[in-house]
Amino acid sequence: MARTSGNSSPEMREAIRRRAKELYQQGGNVEGYDTENWYQAEAEILRESATNDIRRAVVVNLQGVVYTGEYEATAADGYIAGEWKPGDPVPIRLAGDKLYLRRPNGLELQTTIVKRIG
Repeated sequence: MARTSGNSSPEMREAIRRRAKELYQQGGNVEGYDTENWYQAEAEILRESATNDIRRAVVVNLQGVVYTGEYEATAADGYIAGEWKPGDPVPIRLAGDKLYLRRPNGLELQTTIVKRIG
């Protein structure tokens, strides 16, 4: 069986193993394709995890308290990093563990507060 790179987690290797087994079964349990199944499974799992692991964040200072808010790119309603420059005043509001930032176009960027300092 092929091996993933040394920096993959046990969970990642297990997900790849399960997917390779699914590919084997979908292929009619035909012997001799274990390496191909493993590499295909690895490529699928790594591609999927690459899109899910991207953590995007904004950092704002509100009256001496620094908030880090993470958001999902797919749920950001067209937000593109760089709409604000460091030091720009940004209208914000807090609601529970959410931080909302008013964008220049009038829409809000919703983030989840993951860190608060101050």
